[in-house]
Amino acid sequence: MTAHGFAKAPLVVVGDALLDRDLTGHADRLAPDAPVPVVDDCEERIRPGGAALAAYLAAADGRPVTLITGLGDDPASARLRELLDGRVEVIALPLTGPLSEKTRVLARGRPVVRLDRGDGRVRAATDAARAALRAAPAVLVSDYGRGAADALRDELTARPPLVWDPHPRGGPPVPGTRLVTPARSEAQAFAHHAEADEASRARADADASSPGSDADAASPGSDADAVSPGSDVDATPGTGKPAAGAAREPAAGAVAPHDGRVAAGDAGEPAAHGPRGHELYAAAGQAAALVRHWRVGAVSVTLGVRGALLSYGDHPLLIPAPAAHDGDPCGAGDRFAATAAGLLADGALVGEALQGAVAAATAFVGAGGAAAITAAAPGGTRPAPGGTGTPPAPADAGRDAPDDDPFAVAARVRAAGGTVVAAGGCFDLLHAGHVGLLQAARRIGDCLVVCVNSDASVRRRKGEGRPVNPLADRVRVLRALGCVDAVAVFDEDTPERLLAELRPDVWVKGGDYTGANLPEAAQLRQWGGQAVLLPYLDGRSSTALIARAAEGAR
Repeated sequence: MTAHGFAKAPLVVVGDALLDRDLTGHADRLAPDAPVPVVDDCEERIRPGGAALAAYLAAADGRPVTLITGLGDDPASARLRELLDGRVEVIALPLTGPLSEKTRVLARGRPVVRLDRGDGRVRAATDAARAALRAAPAVLVSDYGRGAADALRDELTARPPLVWDPHPRGGPPVPGTRLVTPARSEAQAFAHHAEADEASRARADADASSPGSDADAASPGSDADAVSPGSDVDATPGTGKPAAGAAREPAAGAVAPHDGRVAAGDAGEPAAHGPRGHELYAAAGQAAALVRHWRVGAVSVTLGVRGALLSYGDHPLLIPAPAAHDGDPCGAGDRFAATAAGLLADGALVGEALQGAVAAATAFVGAGGAAAITAAAPGGTRPAPGGTGTPPAPADAGRDAPDDDPFAVAARVRAAGGTVVAAGGCFDLLHAGHVGLLQAARRIGDCLVVCVNSDASVRRRKGEGRPVNPLADRVRVLRALGCVDAVAVFDEDTPERLLAELRPDVWVKGGDYTGANLPEAAQLRQWGGQAVLLPYLDGRSSTALIARAAEGAR
């Protein structure tokens, strides 16, 4: 049932199914003939993979699911049908060869090697598949680059899906898609591709406008279909999809200029910039560029243990992960996409769906990932990992009391290669919205400096009678929070001067702000910083608290 008491909306999943297999044992010795581990006492576990895993997880959430995917007459296809029988309705598309299988060999839960076989691709669409798409109230495309989405592109273009989970070897999402969910490395590859495509078109337009030029001549090196080296992101063994909730290396060598486009190896890249701040800066520019290039509603870039960054083409909303797990990330990307699509189908807003997807993917990894999935008896579904989130670790765990000097804190963190995060506001009457925002901001980086308006600044902004609490009290309460490392005060109406001195890597504001009233964003870009919005608890504000207190006193 949904939050409103209605049955969960049905979902159609279009994409490329895989058959995933884990061989799990222990390795205590090396082989005598080669320096490789010997994995003993292997236990075999078989499960749906790729789009089939996304469909399986969506069905385990309690919603009707139809999967449109390529299947053949080979043993792997037959086994996958058995796993899905009674849980997911399957509409098969013809394959050119056997279904793709991915086998992981793990020792004590850690992957040692992956073995792939099966090269089947979808040959064509079918009338049954087209009819199912035309009648579908909600669609998730789970593209693994094996032709299912391409075969049905005309139907998907006519009725854009809610969510498109892309793959570098697949086609681009169709215009009008509500949400596209690339992982960090995928977004980087797609952004480079988009930049090359735009540059190629610009050269073609210039050639066409030149007298006597051959507009059809291709410029050397202008193949926009070439994917950047190293952009095959089969980084999550067993699924071929990067995962939200899984530790990942920050992408390097991509910087977003002021217009949001991505330039590789930009000479203007800031030298003193925390790795997490750099990742957010690059991801924000790439996501904004992809929104425009693909002509989609929004792009969400999953950032592993840091959650997901959502962009509608302007200032991004960062949704931090509620906890960090050192677990198996296999399948977490499918958990993320299936949850987001399901919540959107149920009527959630994009930001709400992303918060649910981040929480579900984080819990999925904490519960053991796809390896923890075990098939229930046919005819029923068994709750899959990630159905509920886990409480976040206390933001003040293992930390000392805040330092008195915010500049010393920032310098110390920056010298260690860390990321400096700053947040600002009046914080007159500290409430749950403030606390949630500051806790989430602290999880983004390695220190949090809170920039607070002075009493005079608050009075100019809020009027006579404010602040209710004087500056000394407000600073003391903020410094008592475990998530706050230091507090800085500014007397102007806005914190531009203080930010210019502090130079944080990330500037955080609550989600009730918009690009129109977030002037700090342009300033942060001067030194390679990134301004982000964080989800904010609705209905919480100091002004509203004061009004309610005054009403109650009458």
